[in-house]
Amino acid sequence: MSHFEPNEYIRYDLLEKNINIVRKRLNRPLTLSEKIVYGHLDDPANQEIERGKTYLRLRPDRVAMQDATAQMAMLQFISSGLPKVAVPSTIHCDHLIEAQVGGDKDLKRAKDINQEVYNFLATAGAKYGVGFWRPGSGIIHQIILENYSYPGVLLIGTDSHTPNGGGLGGICIGVGGADAVDVMAGIPWELKCPKVIGVKLTGSLSGWTSPKDVILKVAGILTVKGGTGAIVEYHGPGVESISCTGMATICNMGAEIGATTSVFPYNHRMKKYLSKTGREDIASLADEFKDHLVPDPGCQYDQLIEINLNELKPHINGPFTPDLAHPVADVGAVAEKEGWPLDIRVGLIGSCTNSSYEDMGRSAAVAKQALAHGLKCKSQFTITPGSEQIRATIERDGYAKILRDVGGVVLANACGPCIGQWDRKDIKKGEKNTIVTSYNRNFTGRNDANPETHAFVTSPEIVTALAIAGTLKFNPETDFLTGKDGKKFKLEAPDADELPRAEFDPGQDTYQHPPKDSSGQRVEVSPTSQRLQLLEPFDKWDGKDLEDLQILIKVKGKCTTDHISAAGPWLKFRGHLDNISNNLLIGAINIENGKANSVRNAVTQEFGPVPDTARYYKKHGIRWVVIGDENYGEGSSREHAALEPRHLGGRAIITKSFARIHETNLKKQGLLPLTFTDPSDYNKIHPVDKLTIQGLKDFAPGKPLKCVIKHPNGTQETILLNHTFNETQIEWFRAGSALNRMKELQQ
Repeated sequence: MSHFEPNEYIRYDLLEKNINIVRKRLNRPLTLSEKIVYGHLDDPANQEIERGKTYLRLRPDRVAMQDATAQMAMLQFISSGLPKVAVPSTIHCDHLIEAQVGGDKDLKRAKDINQEVYNFLATAGAKYGVGFWRPGSGIIHQIILENYSYPGVLLIGTDSHTPNGGGLGGICIGVGGADAVDVMAGIPWELKCPKVIGVKLTGSLSGWTSPKDVILKVAGILTVKGGTGAIVEYHGPGVESISCTGMATICNMGAEIGATTSVFPYNHRMKKYLSKTGREDIASLADEFKDHLVPDPGCQYDQLIEINLNELKPHINGPFTPDLAHPVADVGAVAEKEGWPLDIRVGLIGSCTNSSYEDMGRSAAVAKQALAHGLKCKSQFTITPGSEQIRATIERDGYAKILRDVGGVVLANACGPCIGQWDRKDIKKGEKNTIVTSYNRNFTGRNDANPETHAFVTSPEIVTALAIAGTLKFNPETDFLTGKDGKKFKLEAPDADELPRAEFDPGQDTYQHPPKDSSGQRVEVSPTSQRLQLLEPFDKWDGKDLEDLQILIKVKGKCTTDHISAAGPWLKFRGHLDNISNNLLIGAINIENGKANSVRNAVTQEFGPVPDTARYYKKHGIRWVVIGDENYGEGSSREHAALEPRHLGGRAIITKSFARIHETNLKKQGLLPLTFTDPSDYNKIHPVDKLTIQGLKDFAPGKPLKCVIKHPNGTQETILLNHTFNETQIEWFRAGSALNRMKELQQ
């Protein structure tokens, strides 16, 4: 399975057996997504299978966790009482490194500041059999692509961009920590049977058009919720023109359309990448089983999109949402019309989406042309290598020097500004400005905690060109720059090798193997720690309807997991539930006053911060509910956005619709994610009302619940609420959480 785990093997024979059982039952051609997902069924002979309807019980091959979410996942695993993980699992230290001045200094500072957390993760990994990638090793998704993903794998990861591994033909799905605990405990993992959206690619990429433009275009078509409940499966002749790491880029940003995951069929580009990363044996085995790693001819998709790569133009999406798509040629005019700042303050390349050798090479090819004409970047410019292997290789091959020479600062091998780990000094909070990035997500305040930063996402080569020009009004396909000698010149479309001609330079060894004997290993959590806190079980359901729930906040508009549980400076509390709960919903807009982090306390009638009000209600035994809008909880997989409301006394979240991962996370923690049967009922509820949720004694799959709205004037009205709970998930609710239910079953 990987050279780090010599005793773990790829079971294509079992995959083949399960696929044959399911194909005989369904008697129809299968998509690639179906082959891999159904090939991992716990009981392929008897599992009920209906796309978009039934819940599947699956056996994933492995688990991956990044350090910010691994803390809570490992705390939950410790709480389970189990001695070892049941499947190969890894922890990756990438989220806690803040970008300040440059790679080496920032990494050293992060190691000092986060020593307690890193020690906890390292010792917990050693104790429970989990591989540990030390800080500086790189971003989780790049490490997985280089070492762990392979065609046909079913991998779950505690990060929403886990689908990156689909670039190597795997089904890699982002989940919350509680889901990871289930798999690490050897329990079948439940997933609603995904629909399959087909994206047929014809033509071929050329010129300035890059793999990133494929997903930027798809995001514009499907929007941030168009992929919810579905796997996006790319196919067609155009696939052959995309590198393996380019396919990973497309799959990675598929998280921004709400997709369960995305995947490409196994081909020669993947074989080439496997061989270059020391996995020729896996490539040879995949060749033998190739029929199971591509879609069947004649398979049917629930929706089909066709994109001609010959006609696809470079795109840039934003600001404030990743589905607002513009051709690069048009964005300057749109920005002028909308009043968006044209001057680009910072260009940032890298991140888990675009930090491959090819990405760095294409960016360096643009930078080299500018340098040849005596130019440097007009904007500030940062570079984030995806892994230690990428960093070492681009240093050896000269790309890093070119990018520095043009004005760039090479940051640590980590997430950095992409997730808000950026100590930005060039602007003040509240100052209107524009940045362009090769990242995947651009929600309000995400990168620098400034709500007035207009962030646009595009390809690394376009970021580099725009940083050199310094303005959104520059189109590298048609516009000219003026060299130091006063002569005008046009940038040529970048060309670069998809993989290094020599072997990859692995750089420093940053991996810690779990010891064979961990019986003497201790894992300590200080009771006075401000970073880590052992978990206490949530209370069980009392068997009664939820009466007189106070409305903590009625949210207006977009409410992502960044709004519910902010990242950036709050990342340091990801292992301490009570401390991180002080950021609960501080970014959500209250419909009552149009403000963030300002809600009415129903008892005192005073307005105050959301977490303070929730704590007041909890202290006084007042249970509460949140009312949300469309696609509530889109974005990251962070389960803290579910743990925090549960910890502070929340009982239900009622919305027009949910993002997939967040809805599951809420269920796992014993909360009720409910949706309006009639979305217009959102308008019937006011922040001063009280709600009673009825029907919980007869709680059953597919059976709506009743909600009685009690208005202050004494009038009442009743509406219906839908849910997607199955029998297992209802048991989680009754037990108080999925972890509580696991312990009940063990006993």
